[in-house]
Amino acid sequence: MTSRTVTLLDVARAAGVSKSTVSDALQGSGRVAEATRERVRAVAEELGYRPNSAARRLRRSSTGAIGLHLPQTATRLDYYMNLAFGAVARAQEEGLDVVLLAPAGGASGRVASRVDGLLVIDPEVGDSAVPGLLDAGVPVVTGERYLGPTAAPSGAVICDNAASLTALLDHVTERGARHPAVLAPAGTSAWATALRATAASWGQEHGVAVALRTVPFAATPQEAEETTLALLRTDPAVDAVICAPDGAAPGVLRAAATAGRTVGTVSDRTAGSTTSGRTAGSTTSGHTTGSTTSGRTGEVGTHPRTPLLVASCVDGTATRSAEPPVTAVDLRPAAYGRACAELLCDILAGRTAPDTVRRHAWALETRASTAWPC
Repeated sequence: MTSRTVTLLDVARAAGVSKSTVSDALQGSGRVAEATRERVRAVAEELGYRPNSAARRLRRSSTGAIGLHLPQTATRLDYYMNLAFGAVARAQEEGLDVVLLAPAGGASGRVASRVDGLLVIDPEVGDSAVPGLLDAGVPVVTGERYLGPTAAPSGAVICDNAASLTALLDHVTERGARHPAVLAPAGTSAWATALRATAASWGQEHGVAVALRTVPFAATPQEAEETTLALLRTDPAVDAVICAPDGAAPGVLRAAATAGRTVGTVSDRTAGSTTSGRTAGSTTSGHTTGSTTSGRTGEVGTHPRTPLLVASCVDGTATRSAEPPVTAVDLRPAAYGRACAELLCDILAGRTAPDTVRRHAWALETRASTAWPC
């Protein structure tokens, strides 16, 4: 039997119970003994049964819940916690609960029997749970595109990650940097893939040697510190470090202090301009004319106190509370979570057609880590 031919009656016969008992067991409703419920679920999983979501919605308007799948690293990153809160808030406005799925995933048939739809955030090609979730028989909205070979989601909410890193690279060069480095995330998510590709393409387009280093997707401050120290020792001409992982930028600041590098601008040609600003979308803020390499403290790469610019691809508590505060891309995670949940709710309610892709705006927050001296 294939998953397309297995019916409730097949499961009922194999489990030795009635069809209504199978329905109640899989939906978590009715007065079914826990042992019977578990036996029915095990038989359904063994047979490869998948519920007909369209038929189920004809019988009742909603299970009252949607599922949320986050990357395994999510529990220690502020970004994903804020995203989850945003998704929950929007789902509640629709009268839906949010079921947080275990990172390792579960049987797709069991997942589909508990929820009306799924949110899959930053899906990795290497995450074994994702293909089953995308093929679970319920509408699925992904936060960022899924790059793996499997069923397409019902919808997606995406950020222009190439544009956000381009904005950071443009920003630090406008502030005087001539040899930037990017600590890009490892992994196969759309975000990680876009950042690595953009670092390389931006360097080629501008004729600038971008020092690219790969760090874990959820690199800790210590890992960022170690990578930055090694980078500055082997490539002392680096005058700006853009750190991708959420919360890791303070490690770059510590490395700069250890290396005797002052964090701030490498050019004072534009002294007196503003030191902070916010730019939405894919444009940059703080554009200044005439930013050159003049005014440096010694020749780049030969003076231990050549200033170092520091920026982050993800804004959060760590970047805002750092000393100095770190320039960062505000991905607006709570709003992003709301947008993902809203798209799923719209698809479930028939307000939006499947295969819809919506874009989410980000903003560049410029702070003292890339500010020029007073």
